[in-house]
Amino acid sequence: MLLSAAASADEKHISVYSPVAIYSLPVLDRAGHEYVGLLELLEPLGRVSSQSDGRRWKLRYNSADAEFAAGKTRAKIRGHNFDLSAPFMIENSRGLVPLNSLAALLPRFLETPVNFHESARRLFVGDVGIQVSFLLDASAPPRLALNFSNPVNPTISTEPGKLRMVFRRDPVVSPGSQSISFDNPVITHANYSENNGDAEVEVTANQPLMASFSNDRRTITVSAVPPAPTPGSAGPQNPAQASPAANTAGNVHRVLAVVDPAHGGNERGAALSDTLAEKDVTLGFARLLRHELELRGFAVALLRDADNSLTLDQRAAAANVARAGIYLSLHAVSQGSGVRVYTALLPVEGPSKGVFHSWNAAQAPSLPVSRIVSAAIVAEMQKREFPVQTSAASLRPLNNVFMPAVAVELAPGTDGVADLTSANYQQRAASAIADAVASVRDRLGVQQ
Repeated sequence: MLLSAAASADEKHISVYSPVAIYSLPVLDRAGHEYVGLLELLEPLGRVSSQSDGRRWKLRYNSADAEFAAGKTRAKIRGHNFDLSAPFMIENSRGLVPLNSLAALLPRFLETPVNFHESARRLFVGDVGIQVSFLLDASAPPRLALNFSNPVNPTISTEPGKLRMVFRRDPVVSPGSQSISFDNPVITHANYSENNGDAEVEVTANQPLMASFSNDRRTITVSAVPPAPTPGSAGPQNPAQASPAANTAGNVHRVLAVVDPAHGGNERGAALSDTLAEKDVTLGFARLLRHELELRGFAVALLRDADNSLTLDQRAAAANVARAGIYLSLHAVSQGSGVRVYTALLPVEGPSKGVFHSWNAAQAPSLPVSRIVSAAIVAEMQKREFPVQTSAASLRPLNNVFMPAVAVELAPGTDGVADLTSANYQQRAASAIADAVASVRDRLGVQQ
């Protein structure tokens, strides 16, 4: 429910994929057969018009003329007879054709190959399919890379031992085998299926899973969420290099921190100078913060560790799927000085329904702890003599994540914009954030 609003599972629909349009239409049950509106099916693909006298229905698509008769299976298209698999129907001047005639019917109009996956109600016009391949990196921790021939934007959900990707607007096609087994003790299977206009990939594992995007959304990497070690096993490998907060990390529960460097790929973010983009500063800052948090005993996942793009919904979904203990969004700006810390400013929403919350108010249960984290970061920044401000802002995806979440915006120091690429300046800020998060470690965790 948090990820997105989906169509009712009981509503039948057909998905159409073509070079000019991708769309979905309702499927109607009539007299024991499935039907779809022919005008509605052709309208996104070219110039189309129709007229009806109640019994006969005429259609013109580009230069092709067709005539159908209510209750009859024989039609005439481009002057040639064509037999439908079930009688043609007219409802409110709409012409309805049986679904299982589409594979033979549509090429008469489109004059291009059509591939219809009838049982799944997925129709491909021309060569538009997106190919997918699977590559397992068995090194610890194992990672399964799904490589697509074009960018994709699935809905991702999770349950114990499974991660599910549903492709509603992407013409993803079968990788060849519907089920792939991996000789790996953690990630064991990947299954491909199609149903009701959608394609789905389900990954099965023996640990909770999370997904991240890269390569301009052409790659989805599925990996196990780092497990919490037994008490006493966590902590830095070299305590002499850690801050005082790190020396006690082995005596407390380990928390997963999701660090999200804003922007990436074609989304450059703010132009900090003629040559410096925000996306580059946030990635370097994120890597330093990951190191500082790991020294303090946190498990850390970067939502991007390269110059790739993610939508705001994908960022929130990845954090939610991972069931992280805290979400940290990183930004940079060339105006002002020091650091700005933001918590979510939630919109007015209707009441929650049981354990389910509105997507735009998912942060609500965790907002009090988010404010505690913000206050801790402000305190640590002040100790290090950073100018610091804090406020609430409508800064997505803070309001879409259901764990404690803050955004930190790094501004220049005394040396101006050059500070934004200074390892020393970023290190001081990252250390302050990590100490602050460690100081409230016991307040972190997934809210119910």
